[in-house]
Amino acid sequence: MGGKVTVVGAGFYGSTTAMRLAEFDVFEEVVLTDIVEGKAEGLALDMNQSRPVEGFETKVIGQTTGLDGSGYEAISGSDIVVITAGLPRKPGMSRMDLIETNAKIVRQVAENVAQHAPNAVVIVVSNPLDEMTALTQLATGFPHNRVIGQAGMLDTARFTNNVAEKLGKPVGSVKTLTLGSHGDTMVPVPSRCTVDGQPLSEVMPAEDIEELVVRTRNGGAEVVALLKTGSAYYAPSAAAARMAKAVIEDSGAIMPVCAWVDGEYGISGVYLGVEAEIGREGVRRVVETDLTETELAGLKQAAEAVRAKQADVQDL
Repeated sequence: MGGKVTVVGAGFYGSTTAMRLAEFDVFEEVVLTDIVEGKAEGLALDMNQSRPVEGFETKVIGQTTGLDGSGYEAISGSDIVVITAGLPRKPGMSRMDLIETNAKIVRQVAENVAQHAPNAVVIVVSNPLDEMTALTQLATGFPHNRVIGQAGMLDTARFTNNVAEKLGKPVGSVKTLTLGSHGDTMVPVPSRCTVDGQPLSEVMPAEDIEELVVRTRNGGAEVVALLKTGSAYYAPSAAAARMAKAVIEDSGAIMPVCAWVDGEYGISGVYLGVEAEIGREGVRRVVETDLTETELAGLKQAAEAVRAKQADVQDL
């Protein structure tokens, strides 16, 4: 056990991520920060008191941070920083509606991360995801491989769950994949979706698959509409925590993430949802797989949509 991970933002997403990371019992310390006075410290105290019950030793440290950067010294030496800071969506809002507000918050966090944890791998989960990942890389000045976004793991989990429920199958027997962006240009990859090893297209009619794709694409909005206040955090935090675990364990796990694409699939110079091999340096490599013409066209379309928005974030 060793290593230090920081979660910036102690809302539902951040606190649940910190809890999951602590319960893995692979880190020495989990640092949780927030701008609300005492919130992170209170949650950390509560989590530490669960250790004897759950049987893990990872220490959780809470730290209030100021807009002037005060308190960020607590994150120094972090191997991984998960950025959850920013506002969640309200019903009827798109992820894009958050771009200006969250850009200011994420930029400020990224600059403090660069100063205090200059060797960290950064996992971004703030929305709009693809744009905030690009902004974080610009603001930290870190090499692209050390800044990754969490989206594909979540979209894939939603898609898998939707398929399993529709067919009445265990989730373990279903494999799915989504690429592209987090949101409207999410690209499902039906050619890589299987149920008990059989192609999804053989066990489910095309219109049912399309219906589940749409539901997956709108998965976050579906949760937001039901909750009325706040957005999803159990599934998203599970995804972010697994990515952080793959980094600290240098596992080489192949995961769908938002990564810098430079030549793969004939696409260059953009953060995009692709499969990548994850290790201590963040993204070891982007994994190119055979896509059908339709899937590849969808991926290229997603890249152009995201590229336009990512160009905008430089000025935010």
